[in-house]
Amino acid sequence: MLTTDSAADATIRHRILQAIFERRLPPGEKLTEERLAELFSVSRTIVRHALARLAQDGIVIQRRNHGATVAAPTRPETRQFLAVRRMVEPAIVMQLAGMLNAQDVSRLRDHLAAENAARTTGDRPTLVRLTGEFHLLLAELTQNNVLTRLLTELQALTCLAILLYAKGEHEACPPDEHSQIVAAIIAGEGKQGAALMLKHLDHVEAEMDLSEPVARSVDLAEALGIRPRKTGVAKG
Repeated sequence: MLTTDSAADATIRHRILQAIFERRLPPGEKLTEERLAELFSVSRTIVRHALARLAQDGIVIQRRNHGATVAAPTRPETRQFLAVRRMVEPAIVMQLAGMLNAQDVSRLRDHLAAENAARTTGDRPTLVRLTGEFHLLLAELTQNNVLTRLLTELQALTCLAILLYAKGEHEACPPDEHSQIVAAIIAGEGKQGAALMLKHLDHVEAEMDLSEPVARSVDLAEALGIRPRKTGVAKG
């Protein structure tokens, strides 16, 4: 059973993650202990523990004398964790294919129905969160806590990277991709489901600009709007 302090710690972490999943908490946002303690009516010690846990997962960055901020993954870091997702998530689909019980199948179908409802009503923040949580649900169904923690971290970082590098207005996942993956899992088509998941992750990356900006030299005089003086040899 969770103690009161542990429950408060978990609540703070959950609310921060939910805000990231809904893309309401942007990369680089400062998270002050005093303000969070006030918002959640808890001690700063509890807030400090919650932020430390999120920092262990790379979702929050803590720097001495600068406090805590929401992570802002670089382009190279984004390419790295997307590569990890390609390794892990097709394997999760392969493991689940044909092995789910009726309750598990019901959870997946209920989740897809919730996604569709949010899509129909135009509730974009909820839809964005649910499409991200779909990946966490698949990890949870493996009953492997390590996978669940890993996918939570990877999904949160993906949401932050989308805010930084999306090509224009990034929408939630297409309506058919999750349902196709679920159908393959239920049918026991592990290889097909894994291929669909890989294609889905490729689609997620394709909507981000992860190419490194081309460095160009800056003419300081031009940048400052100053016309250089002409020099010459005086005739005498």
